[in-house]
Parts: sequence; structure tokens; C-alpha cells
Amino acid sequence: MISAKIVRLRHALAAMAKGGLCRDAGIVLAAFLLTVSAALPARAEDPRIAKNRASERKIFTDREITDGFFKVAFGAEFSVAGRTNRIRKYDGPVRVYVDSRAKPDRRAQVAAVVADIRARVNHLDIAVVDSRDSANVIVTLVRDRELVATIRKFFGRAKAQRIQRSLGPQCLSGFSKDGGYRITHSEVIVVADSGDFIFFDCIYEEMLQALGPINDTAAIPWTMFNDNVQKGFFDLYDQYLLNILYDPRIRPGMTRAQVRALLPQVLPTVRSWVSRVNDLKP
Repeated sequence: MISAKIVRLRHALAAMAKGGLCRDAGIVLAAFLLTVSAALPARAEDPRIAKNRASERKIFTDREITDGFFKVAFGAEFSVAGRTNRIRKYDGPVRVYVDSRAKPDRRAQVAAVVADIRARVNHLDIAVVDSRDSANVIVTLVRDRELVATIRKFFGRAKAQRIQRSLGPQCLSGFSKDGGYRITHSEVIVVADSGDFIFFDCIYEEMLQALGPINDTAAIPWTMFNDNVQKGFFDLYDQYLLNILYDPRIRPGMTRAQVRALLPQVLPTVRSWVSRVNDLKP
């Protein structure tokens, strides 16, 4: 499944990758990186991210949430193979390996993003591990000048040329799935040396799209899965979408009709969770 997002001169693309699901892996590296990060001098949040947080919309109707869910969880902006009209998600532990090939070294920041996603998405077991062989999500951090070569190495010369001609991406993500629409492996590539705002905007969007919501839409103004929206953090609206997707009642391979029938049961649970973890007032 392939998705693209344009942010001024930045383009985000989701691309296919192959691999298998690994279920037993530790979370030692995540804890270590977060400890190291806490020990370092605190960095002020990028002013654009802080401004986005302060102006974030916090109240959404059921219709606004469900409309966005159907638009991003079904379909794909570009599909290279297979049907896209079914739910696609991980059906087990998600283990993330960070391959840092650039300065600044942002491994601690990726670990913090993963921890933030884990804290805000109920029923999603996701953590950073220290072994590539134990991971089913690979995050590769590269320098901007090495991105083209990295894309060529990952996807081959012919596909890389198509990607560059069409989108000129700076961050990419994508997944492969099995016959039951369970995601088996994801790849994320993010440029590390283009500043904090672009990095965080990229890593949040690409990590979340690697979990299933691969279809960008211009019709929803509150989601980061929109070419014209830049967030830099895990916003409330997208927390609703990911929590619907990872509710245990929403199964890989489900159709729109099957999901729609379950939403009256799922939405109250999701609303309660998102309100609690974000300390929202009634």
C-alpha cells in the first residue's frame, strides 16, 4: 500500500515492504533510550508544534470521527497489489527497530514517539527493541542527501525512479499483509536532518500509517493523514481513529458494513479511553 503527503517542499510516501511478524521481543532499548533522553538537557518543543497543540480542536461528533475512520482505514492512495477495501492492522505485538544512519541521532526521540503511541492507543502492544531480527517495524533514519540512494536500495531502481518523479519524498512508510489482511511487516524511512518540526510531523504520521490507516484524504481537516495538515504530535482526532482500529472487536479483513455495524458498541469505549488518557473535561 502506498500513500503520499505533500508539506510545502516535503512529500510523504507510504511504500510496500516485505517481512514476517515476530511476536517475542523485549523492550529494553525503549526504556534505555527514554532514560538517556531524560538525562539529557531538555529541548524546548518546536514553536510550530506548541502552537498546534494550543489550537487543537478537542470536540468531535460521532459522525465526524466515523467519517474520518472510513476514509483513512479503507482504501489506499496508491496500491501496488491486493484489495484495499478491508481492515488492515497488526494482530499481535508490534516491535520497532530503529536503524539510525544520520546525525542528529534521533533514536531517543523515536523511542519517545513509540512510547507516546503506546500510551494513547488502547490494546496496541508496541515497543522499541534492540534487535532487527526481533522487529516487525523497521525505522530507518537517514540524511536528506542520502534519501534517494536509500529509496533505490530499498525498492529497486525502477520503483525508486517512479517515486522520485512523482513525489520526491522525504519520509516514507508502508506495510505488507497476509491473506487475512493482518499486517506482517512495516518499513518507515524518515529524514533526520531537516529540523524538529518536519522530523516529528513525519515520524508520527509514518509510524501511525505503518499500523494500518494508509489512505490520505483531503476531505478531513482534522487528521494528520491529509496532504494539507501538519501536526508534529499525536492529536486527539487521530487518537480516536487509531483506537477504533485497534479495538479488539475490529478485526483484520472486516468490510465497511461489518465495521459500521460494530461502531455503536466501539465508539463509547473509544471515547472513554481517549478522554481518560488526555484528561479531557466532560
